[in-house]
Amino acid sequence: MRGYRRPDGSIGIRNHVMVLSTCGCANMVARRIADAVPGAVAVENSKGCGQVGSGIEIMRRCLANLALNPNVFGTLIVGLGCESTKPYELAEAVRSRSDKPLEVMTFQDCGGSAAAIEHGVELARGLTERAAGAERCEMGLADLVLGTNCGGSDATSGLAANPVAGVVSDAVVAAGGTVMLGETTELIGTEDLLAARAATPDVADDIYRIVCGLERSFAEAGVDVRGANPSPGNMAGGLSTLEEKALGGISKGGTSPIMEVVPYGARPGRRGLVIMDTPGYDIESVSGMTAGGAQVLIFTTGRGTPIGNPLIPVIKVTGNVECAARMADNIDFDASGAVEGASTIDELGSSLLELLERVCDGEQPAAERFGFNDFSIFHNQEVWCTCLP
Repeated sequence: MRGYRRPDGSIGIRNHVMVLSTCGCANMVARRIADAVPGAVAVENSKGCGQVGSGIEIMRRCLANLALNPNVFGTLIVGLGCESTKPYELAEAVRSRSDKPLEVMTFQDCGGSAAAIEHGVELARGLTERAAGAERCEMGLADLVLGTNCGGSDATSGLAANPVAGVVSDAVVAAGGTVMLGETTELIGTEDLLAARAATPDVADDIYRIVCGLERSFAEAGVDVRGANPSPGNMAGGLSTLEEKALGGISKGGTSPIMEVVPYGARPGRRGLVIMDTPGYDIESVSGMTAGGAQVLIFTTGRGTPIGNPLIPVIKVTGNVECAARMADNIDFDASGAVEGASTIDELGSSLLELLERVCDGEQPAAERFGFNDFSIFHNQEVWCTCLP
């Protein structure tokens, strides 16, 4: 595999110039700039203002960390100018942690849409010209941060797609790389199993904290999570309980020890299998892992989903033979042979690992070919309660 080495030593598998909107009011300008500059990609932000407490801190953390993602060569931060994410302070936070190329501008400083777009195009073109000179270097699985996610799950997800993804996760960890497991909502009922795999007692405590905190927040709000999880599609696909869904879902993280639990959008401090405290909503979960430094993500689905991401390739895996045929435009890997007895989990895992390596080398999975760039930062208040078993 070959990638692009960044100033901090990380290696990206793509070489994007990111035009990053700091708030919803700047989205259109950011999009127009990126559309006018080949090699630039817009990351639009639905919030970024009108937030307080940990909500705004989550937003700032994620926006800064997006610029640090190894797939990003350089960043143009585009702000309105009066938002609570504070574009110029955000730029300084990025510069304090990275020597990557970075530009910043605000719509209000430029004096209107036309001037802002013109100035932004000039800045973005300068970044893409520099990006074109980036040379590729050798890389291995040890250089990867692999995200995992499942959505539109059915009974075949736990039987085939997730265990096959788990084989890949174990291979990446064994090589010295990092794998992210998230979707805290879908860990409920498996926290004891996960805590037993924790590398240290503190990690076990953190696993209980995020699950307990989530359950407590539901209870305090008078919300029954079963109203949304399993979803109607999950139940139509044969999943009857959240615990059943969770038992299948955690298998996509493999069998390795859990080294760390990190907040949403945070960059892991340890290699190996880590848990990120993400929501169950797929786009927000994948966006958080992108901010956390994932260069690529394996997404398992039983019923099918088209979502992608502006910065990282998203590889779709299904264990449902009907889904593989019905949504062939969106599915990259068919693991249904494990259900039908035509292939073993390990055989399919080896084949999926080969696909992962090809994607890292430049092959585009379906969502990337379509240009799907779904993105949304989870911005609710973080809850880390002190409840322990």
